[in-house]
Amino acid sequence: MRFAGASLGARGLAVGEVAFNTSMTGYQEILTDPSYASQLVAMTYPLVGNYGINVQDSESGGAQVAGFVVREASRIHSSWRGEVSLEDYLRDRGIVAIAHVDTRALTRHIRSAGAMRGAIAPASMSEEDVMERIRLHPRMEGLDLASLVSAGRGYEIPAVGSERFHVLALDLGIKTNSLRLLAEKGCRVTVLPSGTLTEDVLGENPSGLFVSNGPGDPAAVGTAQEAVLRLSEAGTPVFGICLGHQLIARAFGGRTYKLLFGHHGGNHPVRNLDGGPVEITAQNHGFAVVMDEEGEIPGAPDLRVTHLNLYDGTVEGLAHRTRPVFSVQYHPEGAPGPHDSRYLFDRFMRLMENRLPVGEGQ
Repeated sequence: MRFAGASLGARGLAVGEVAFNTSMTGYQEILTDPSYASQLVAMTYPLVGNYGINVQDSESGGAQVAGFVVREASRIHSSWRGEVSLEDYLRDRGIVAIAHVDTRALTRHIRSAGAMRGAIAPASMSEEDVMERIRLHPRMEGLDLASLVSAGRGYEIPAVGSERFHVLALDLGIKTNSLRLLAEKGCRVTVLPSGTLTEDVLGENPSGLFVSNGPGDPAAVGTAQEAVLRLSEAGTPVFGICLGHQLIARAFGGRTYKLLFGHHGGNHPVRNLDGGPVEITAQNHGFAVVMDEEGEIPGAPDLRVTHLNLYDGTVEGLAHRTRPVFSVQYHPEGAPGPHDSRYLFDRFMRLMENRLPVGEGQ
């Protein structure tokens, strides 16, 4: 399938897995989200770039997407916080992008055929050359991308105000807003690279462990699982999101699989099985945790399902039956939103405060 358009941002060739995002705002957060490493992101909202780009809203140190696809890129930007235009940002960061694409048709194609590798290429390249570059690009299955986007060395985020807790955050592609929310709740956060040895994690004696979001196949990520098991066995609260959620499931015996086209956007309804309201959530993942017809996690009897996606019934949340461990597939730190799920950070704070397990009915 071929879609024509006009060059936007940097010139050249970009190859990656094509994913569509249904958010109406937040294109800067999407561009800088490490979970989008090695992906070409197509925005379904037709006009992108109207409020520009600013320093404060970036979710990492730079642009993370492999390429960007839009229907229309705004020729001007208007916001009191806007500093540069979308096109200037893409060009300066070396991100190849394309505009004037029929993103509705592209989205329908991905929804029916599934996520696949693709390319944004200049018209000067032959179709045969482009296809060869696409074939050579690795598939997402079996790909460990977390180690590529993780920080090269550890660093610390001080608590805002009085320090209440010391939280270790395993950086598998962590977003800035997660760190900001933890700090605002009185947590001094020590961010550790994805390859940190379990013994080094245990040696920190933290109040809690936060396992971050990140890109790639959870089956290919060899970190975090032993640390989750050993810290939680000692009563240390553990909170995982997105890739962290999948790794927690696998740590306790669960399995994961690749979704047809993934969940990417800021409008996914999630049902809270513990009696809470339906949450509108921000999501960005291409893999999910396996659940059987009875609503249990095969191979992981100690885990129970706490949240379900109302679009397709996939697992959106887990909690350990006796240990202080819980996780969600979506992004409770959602920036720019929605903010329905911010209560999960408060739950993490209560667990660290009380050292109580997340048991049945909590």
